[in-house]
Amino acid sequence: MTAIVLDGKLVAAELKQQLANQAEELARHGTKPFLATVQVGDDPASTSYLKAKHKAAAEVGIQSEHHHLPADITQAKLEALLAQLNTNPKVHGILVQLPLPQGFDEDSIIEKIIPYKDVDGLHPINAGRLSEGREVLVPCTPKGIIKLLSHYRIPIAGQRAVIINRTTLVGRPLANLFLNRDATVTVCHSKTANLPQIAKTADILVSALGREDFQIGRRYVRPGATVVDVGLSRVGGKLRGDVEFDDVSKRAGFITPVPGGVGPMTVACLLENTIQATNVQTGRG
Repeated sequence: MTAIVLDGKLVAAELKQQLANQAEELARHGTKPFLATVQVGDDPASTSYLKAKHKAAAEVGIQSEHHHLPADITQAKLEALLAQLNTNPKVHGILVQLPLPQGFDEDSIIEKIIPYKDVDGLHPINAGRLSEGREVLVPCTPKGIIKLLSHYRIPIAGQRAVIINRTTLVGRPLANLFLNRDATVTVCHSKTANLPQIAKTADILVSALGREDFQIGRRYVRPGATVVDVGLSRVGGKLRGDVEFDDVSKRAGFITPVPGGVGPMTVACLLENTIQATNVQTGRG
């Protein structure tokens, strides 16, 4: 058996075409969707991610601007910038690139973004709504995973989903998205005992650790399972996911590649959240 590869580039391209049509429709009614991003410091990975996000925004007709701040800026000045973006009527979406440099209170920063402009879906109000089953602005990576599974008609209802990650960026919101679709969910983490045995119970296995010293091999995977690889690390100068792709693809039913799997979906869902936020703020949502 060889697993079917879930092509995130293909699905993201289809979604971006739909978003381009929606952005064009908004423009015809006098509104241009606008995304503002904020970066603190010069982390190379953050710089690379943001360039990709702005490039993708331009491709679908979303205007964007980038605010690049020095690493030694104060929390108060960063919060003052967010206050300006909150009150600027042309700005529909605000994204603060994480992680922030040491010394910043990330939770406080996220809470300073107006919930309906929070296109990362991390504000406690948006997270709370999601936990109640109300999907408004949802974190982009979990949203992208659900869209990818849906595109390939992989069933979720009644399935056992195991997530190896408990962060507010991926694991917790993804667990709620699975629960909202009637899956039975297990969330694992660094303190989980017997991880291979638990992972092997999954119909859908999602790993988002990104650790150089850890890989998901076939002993973690039930035959025919869907394996979603969100992890990203650099080993020997090469990007690598959490999953031993060549080995696991001989056992799984479906598998995402790294790169080209979840990553493109994350960016596309950021654009979708921006369009969604624009619709809400202009009374069209």
